[in-house]
Order: sequence, then C-alpha cells, then structure tokens
Amino acid sequence: MTEPAGMRASDSEREAVVERLRVASTEGRLTLAELTDRTEAAYLAQTQGELAQLTADLPGGAPAPAYAPAKPPGKARQWFVAVMGDTKRKGKWRVDSEIGAVAVMGDVTIDLREAEVRSNEIDIVATCVMGDIKIIVPDGVDVQLSGVTIMGDKKVKVVEAPPGQHAPIIRIRGYVVMGDIKVLGDSHAQPIRRNALAWTEWWLNRRGLGHGHGHGSMHGAINQAVNESIRDANRMVNESIRQAMHETRKARRHNRDR
Repeated sequence: MTEPAGMRASDSEREAVVERLRVASTEGRLTLAELTDRTEAAYLAQTQGELAQLTADLPGGAPAPAYAPAKPPGKARQWFVAVMGDTKRKGKWRVDSEIGAVAVMGDVTIDLREAEVRSNEIDIVATCVMGDIKIIVPDGVDVQLSGVTIMGDKKVKVVEAPPGQHAPIIRIRGYVVMGDIKVLGDSHAQPIRRNALAWTEWWLNRRGLGHGHGHGSMHGAINQAVNESIRDANRMVNESIRQAMHETRKARRHNRDR
C-alpha cells in the first residue's frame, strides 16, 4: 500500500500550500527569496510528502484569504534617496509599506531578496536623474516595470516564473532622465546565503543539481567536488615534480657529455 507521504499531490493541494506560504510571508516568517523558492518548489512537487516538507517549519493556522492586501493601511512610503552619493539597503529588513527610490547624480541599491514582505505585492516608485537605481529580486518573481525614460534606460534581467504560477509581484514605476534603472535577479547578482532546509536538497535534485537521493546526497555532492579538486591538485603537483626531475636528469647528462 502507498504511504501517505508518497501519495501524488493534486493541483488544489499545491495551491493550498502556496497560499499558506503567502500567509507566512505576510506574518514575517519568510523572506522574499524563501517565499519565491518554496512557491516554485510547491508547483514542482509531485507527492504530498514533498509538499509537507515546504511547510514543516511553519505553524498550521487558519485558512487564509485568497489575496493579502497590497499595502497595510496607514503606512507611509519608505524612501531611499541618494544625491551625489550612494544609498544601499540589503540583508534582513522589513517591507510593510510602499517603497520610493530617488537617485540624483548618485546610486541607489535596493536588495529585496532577504526582506520580510507583508503582502504578495511590492510597489516601488523610482526616480532617476543622471544616476542609477538597482533593484535586486529573487528569480521567479513577476516584475512589472513601467514609466517614462528620457535619454536613459530601464532594464529587467530576471528569470520569471512559468505562466500560471502565483508568484510574488514586484510593481515598479520608473521615471528616468539621463540615468538607468536596472532590475536584476539572482542569476545576475551576487548570490545570497540561503538556509539549508530539508526541502532544499529535493529542490536541487529536481533541477539535476544533486547527486542521488536521501538526506546525505547534498553533502555527498559537496564532498565529491572537494575530493575531485584535491585529486586534480595532487596530479598537477606530481606532474610538476616529474617534469622537474626529468629536466634535472637531462641537465646532468648534458654536463657529462661536455
């Protein structure tokens, strides 16, 4: 008889897990990167056991509403301003309001990957005059970039989620005059350190990045890579020693012949 954890998951069960993850994010339990990773993993899950791993460290709670509010009431927009200088916001921080970014002959960098978000949508107004604004998001989010550009540029380099998935939405209105607004995903930015949870190994294996199955497969892959590097280094050292000994013997024979 099939074990309950090995039962095939249905579409409705996947959607229920995605909604539970969304609620956990609004409660401050997941960062935006964690929400995006787990949401994608939920849509890829084939069994109930795989779905259960995604919410194993989250409380059950009551069923959540279909959609979280776009912005909690009474919260003013959070501003990041750079005038002939640099402003950066990254690491662990809380997003419970709309965001504003202004760069005048300066640079603003906003990294949302480790931010705790309080809704399924993040609204950003970005104004750039002879400066640069860089917004870093997890790959897999839905980026909606609009606005006006005069002698400048707006770019989005993000691997978005497949159609039909309820991914977090990053809505950006950009106004650029002789400047640049760039929205970059993980694949185009310096990677961040993610928590090694039980479901992460399965998530990597589903993408062909793991070696084998079971709790030790990810550690086995790392050990294998390290061992291969050590073997390559030893081969290079031994080859160098052999080459040096060969050159020494050749020089000695040359001196004897003379």
